[in-house]
Amino acid sequence: MQVLSESDAAAQFDRILTREVPGRRGLLAWDRLLRAHATLLRQLDSDLESKTGLALADFDVLAQLAIAGGSLRMTDLADRALISRSGMTRRVTRLVHNGLVRRAHADADARGVVVQLTDSGLDRLIVAAPVHVRGVSDLFLTKLDDQDLGILESALAKVTLDCTFG
Repeated sequence: MQVLSESDAAAQFDRILTREVPGRRGLLAWDRLLRAHATLLRQLDSDLESKTGLALADFDVLAQLAIAGGSLRMTDLADRALISRSGMTRRVTRLVHNGLVRRAHADADARGVVVQLTDSGLDRLIVAAPVHVRGVSDLFLTKLDDQDLGILESALAKVTLDCTFG
């Protein structure tokens, strides 16, 4: 098997970008969005875990359940959470084991599974939420002024309105 030189690989990738995105319009913004997202999630996860013992993905599941009034069908939870659908079952199993959520059958459909926030889960969320929100504020919100936030919110709303998941 032949290994391409670094310049050959870079040139091939460059040709693809030029062909697929004329003038490379927006690719720098896309790259910065991805890198900011990854950096922020890593830092938020690290801070939350070190200060509360709760992983960011666990926090997200607990928060989504709380926002929904305490319970969601597993499929709806998977649509709302930041983790992949495939990872949701394992995550919920771990949260059940830790007593933070419980599983129940949906009333109308015994095949459906509902995930419910327990009192212990709500207690953990109440402790973790201020830590998480302070992290979001310190790492993200304070870096942008109101105009930046408005533009970003509007731009991302346009993108998410056009995307469908599931």
